[in-house]
Amino acid sequence: MDSLNCLLILCVLACSASFSYAEMQPKVGVCYGDLGNDLPSRQKSVELIQTLNAKRIKIYKATPGTLKAIQGTDLQISIMLPNDLIPNISTSQTLADIWVKTNVVPFYPKSKIRYLLVGNEILSNQPNSTWFQLVPAMRKIRNSVKKFGLSKVKVGTPLAMDCLESSYPPSSGAFRADVRETVIKPMLQFLDRTKSFFFVDVYTYFAWVSDPINIRLDYALLQPTNFTYTDPVSGEMYTNLLDQMLDALVFAMKRLGYPNIRLFLAETGWPNGGDPEQLGANIYNAATYNRNVIKKFSATPPIGTPTRPFAVIPAMIFALFNENQKWGPGTERHFGQLYPNGSHVYPIDFSGKTTNYPTLPKPSSNGKLWCVVAKGGSANKTALAAAVSYACIQGNRTCDAIQPGGKCYKPDSFIRHASYAFSSYWTQMRTSGATCSFNGLATLTSKDPSYGSCKLPSVNL
Repeated sequence: MDSLNCLLILCVLACSASFSYAEMQPKVGVCYGDLGNDLPSRQKSVELIQTLNAKRIKIYKATPGTLKAIQGTDLQISIMLPNDLIPNISTSQTLADIWVKTNVVPFYPKSKIRYLLVGNEILSNQPNSTWFQLVPAMRKIRNSVKKFGLSKVKVGTPLAMDCLESSYPPSSGAFRADVRETVIKPMLQFLDRTKSFFFVDVYTYFAWVSDPINIRLDYALLQPTNFTYTDPVSGEMYTNLLDQMLDALVFAMKRLGYPNIRLFLAETGWPNGGDPEQLGANIYNAATYNRNVIKKFSATPPIGTPTRPFAVIPAMIFALFNENQKWGPGTERHFGQLYPNGSHVYPIDFSGKTTNYPTLPKPSSNGKLWCVVAKGGSANKTALAAAVSYACIQGNRTCDAIQPGGKCYKPDSFIRHASYAFSSYWTQMRTSGATCSFNGLATLTSKDPSYGSCKLPSVNL
């Protein structure tokens, strides 16, 4: 081969690589939900997104007004197809064509629509037939995308981390047995064949709050520390919980024969507020986590994860606004970067270029934990009495308050006395290795079990 031909081939490869990288530059976006009765107009909301320097936007329904507001911007768009449309679309190419023709074609390519997401966390719902209609619906939407010549649009579906039955250590990552062969494997085959992404919603907040004693908060917040975790099988070393969770998915896909499907972090975030008993939900932690996410996923060259170093992982932060009509605990209404009036909950720059932010006041506490009688723990009175006896002879005056005449004796309730004994024992002895278990009779709670003038001992996080 002569030198001229070699040069031409190298130029073509370089241009191809350059184009691919341009499409896959590290960019962080925001999820735009509208479950609020006090939110700005769609046009104003898009303008606010641009002031945040976000480069991507995810919308949960294909509202024409929203798509028109985004039109003409540089925002790359993900559009979600609602869960309730999946059953009918899974069996009708005509309905898939109508949905794409109505909700995508009129806005493409003036709007940078790049991803169509079929459903939202379908496998997190109770077992139902929609699970098995998911991949057929994805195929139908993909056929429609090809039919209308939407060459830059990928089709996928976002799943939550509960699609895994094992995630710790990351090398043990495995999909749930009830969907592994019937749903996940056909989905991975589809994503691999169409060169799409495995879209996943990952919240280190929920992992931390489920086990705040054993999971370090700074590790969940992606804060740089001296703490690391090494996977005993793969040997990979982790410096934050998010990488652990993402790599568990990589290992799970590899276990099914699909080691190279790209990841797309479809949702992540941290609540800036919540109900009184909800741990760690505050502005300081939300700002810390989301700023660290932006820093990680907008870095050039890309950082990736331990099993996929330097891989570009597109990321979306949930959410744009605090949405006051979302159902569920208080945290659900406090994931926003902005208040409904458009003001910042805390300063944040989605470009990743801002490194010095104004100092935020650190909370005096991330909540409290008590050790109390578990649900069903009162069924075996003999075992419970033995556990209380054990707790009361340990430590320093562990159960004085529940003795006759003590400040927590009345009302004379065995269950309340047991909870006091457990909490008093655990708070005194946990630094020596004590746990809140008592052979399954006890459990941790963030809801204050104190009564009257009796304040149960607690651990401040």
